[in-house]
Amino acid sequence: MKIHAQALLFDNDGTLVSSLDSVSRCWTRWAVEYGITAEEFARVELHGRPAAEIAADLLPAEAVPDAVARIEHLEVEDVPNGGVHLLPGTWEFLGALPAHRWAVVTSATRRLAEARLGAVGILPKTLIAADDITRGKPDPEPYLLGARALGVDPAACVVFEDAPAGLRSGRAAGMTTVALATTHRAGELDADLVVTDLSALSVLVTDAGVEISARD
Repeated sequence: MKIHAQALLFDNDGTLVSSLDSVSRCWTRWAVEYGITAEEFARVELHGRPAAEIAADLLPAEAVPDAVARIEHLEVEDVPNGGVHLLPGTWEFLGALPAHRWAVVTSATRRLAEARLGAVGILPKTLIAADDITRGKPDPEPYLLGARALGVDPAACVVFEDAPAGLRSGRAAGMTTVALATTHRAGELDADLVVTDLSALSVLVTDAGVEISARD
């Protein structure tokens, strides 16, 4: 299968990098601090959603701003503790792309996203973060904003995601979706193409755009 595009939009956590250890440490500590039980926490979809939406599902509205600031502080503070690493194929795949052809579209805050990306040496020219949006994934707003920032028609964009919420966001934006089975089983992911991670893909850049194909 070959996919042709003008621009590529990447989720960060679970797509380019893995921060699962850090996320688990920080959110577990956060939940304890705010008196949230394990049962309450387990009922909330965590991965691929902005912290503000997660906090709003668990806490009274008046407590949300301080709670969001607290989890951001915990996660940024934890970045140097080894909880972030590149996923297979990320460095090679991004290295083949011109800077104007791709963007990172993440549910993390800009401060946290830049900390995690900086820890592994990724410096995207274009970054869409939770601070830039009013409605997070699975709403299409984040990916539509990414396409707009790159000056590309949404229909000519490909979204790379590991989370169902992010894939729904990409589809709702009218984009082709590629799912990476890094945090969910392949059968749980609804996308135009499902692969293990970016190492399963090859990329060719031409004057006409970008061609992505699955490796044999």
